Amino acid sequence: MKHTIILIALLAYTSLSASKFESYVYICKGKSSKKYHYSPNCRGLSNCSTDTYKVSLSRARQINRTLCGWED
Repeated sequence: MKHTIILIALLAYTSLSASKFESYVYICKGKSSKKYHYSPNCRGLSNCSTDTYKVSLSRARQINRTLCGWED
């Protein structure tokens, strides 16, 4: 029972602090943009016709962005 309580407390702490370690990526919001980039200076962003935006990796994936081919 004691181990179960410790495990539950550890899991709760981990899930609460996970947001501190969220990864951020950069996206272009142009009409044909479909990729995300780890660096704001990525070669793939050079043709961006709008501003670039810093968003969480999970948000970029939610809007169906995939990793830029220059960053594989």
